[in-house]
Amino acid sequence: MHITLVHVGARPGSKDGFDALASVYLERCSAFAHCKAEAFRTEEALLEWLSRQQGRTPVVAVLLDSRGKQMTSETFASWLGARRDEGAQHIVFAIGPASGWSAQARERGQLLLSLGTMTMAHALARLVMTEQIYRAFTILTGHPYHGGH
Repeated sequence: MHITLVHVGARPGSKDGFDALASVYLERCSAFAHCKAEAFRTEEALLEWLSRQQGRTPVVAVLLDSRGKQMTSETFASWLGARRDEGAQHIVFAIGPASGWSAQARERGQLLLSLGTMTMAHALARLVMTEQIYRAFTILTGHPYHGGH
């Protein structure tokens, strides 16, 4: 399985502390799946990239949006495990533009996922999402990282 964390906006700078921490979690996730991060200048560029992704199964696009579904870590792990067990090859977690997702993008996504009702900076959302992906894999494998509270 491939996991790609994408965002619409500028590429993080080399001194971005949040990006450095997110990279640590992406590296940890690589024990469970091929993981990487990408940045796109516009929503249109992201949607075009999504349409070009080909594989045995369609890309599962998860759009992060404060109006989306909220999940516990355990529920998110179950969701991710179900996609894995269904044979999904590529899951893309996407953090949208500052103005929010367009109707076209929301239609393209298979899941609107909320990290909470508060708005947060892209860099912080990337860090939170990478940690939750790692946590989900540890829950699925019984690793002691997740203490359950």
